[in-house]
Amino acid sequence: MLDDAIKVSVLILTKNEQADLPGCLRSVTWCDDVHVYDSGSTDNTVDIARSMGAHVTQRSYPNSQAPFGGDEASHRNWGLCHIPFKHEWVLALDADERATDSLVKALRHMSVAPGAFVGYRILRKDYFLGTWIRHVTVTPYQVRIFKPAHVSYERVINPITHIDGDIGELDAHFDHYPFSKGMSHWFSKHNGYSTEEARHIVGGHDAQMRFSLLKAVFARDIQVRRLHQKGLYYRMPLRPLVMFMGLYIGKRGFLDGRAGLVYAILRAIYEYMIVLKAEELRQQGQRQANTLS
Repeated sequence: MLDDAIKVSVLILTKNEQADLPGCLRSVTWCDDVHVYDSGSTDNTVDIARSMGAHVTQRSYPNSQAPFGGDEASHRNWGLCHIPFKHEWVLALDADERATDSLVKALRHMSVAPGAFVGYRILRKDYFLGTWIRHVTVTPYQVRIFKPAHVSYERVINPITHIDGDIGELDAHFDHYPFSKGMSHWFSKHNGYSTEEARHIVGGHDAQMRFSLLKAVFARDIQVRRLHQKGLYYRMPLRPLVMFMGLYIGKRGFLDGRAGLVYAILRAIYEYMIVLKAEELRQQGQRQANTLS
């Protein structure tokens, strides 16, 4: 049911999300301005979106095999600049995420009295093996409500959200089901992501930036902290082990039981995929250099 008191548009990014999109759209039926931003789906995603009343914007790329054409930040920035949102505020969701009753209530209040903020962080509850993995996730708070004119994304893969202005925090959460399509899909998706991460590292895309340990620890803006943490992290040795220990011990993932252990192992495997692919790319580059010399 539409709720006229909530002056917030919804943006959902998709590519081949016919399985998850209906549930996401049903969770935002209170909104009178839902946009599905599709990056070249080949299944029924677009038809489902239109049949359920969403506005659809499609954008494809020459390199359609790479996620978001190989540059997720540019894809997101293009959407914020070109999609005609009805409202000043936007709630950004992925297809495997769900708006909750607590979030709808918070949005209703925020719409009436937004204060001086231009964005809000919200708790994301990740579910795995039927369990809310409360402790083991890397970044449980996400900036998902914002004024598009004050937002930009940086980094071509797994981008960082940059907010030009003050950020608040809503006492609410949304639900995330990253394994909704099964374990095979998770591995396939992260196989693609790890390839792009390795290319990003070997290509030196972050080389022009100076990452600061002080900012990684003490920066007030959580997004700035995350940017510098990620930059420093990719320069560390033994990253898969660091990831596992950080999640399972440092963030107390063991409190999430079996789900926490398995998830920490999966994240370590993902890191090892990046390490191996980056090394492979460096070796290929060296062989090519030797051939030309």
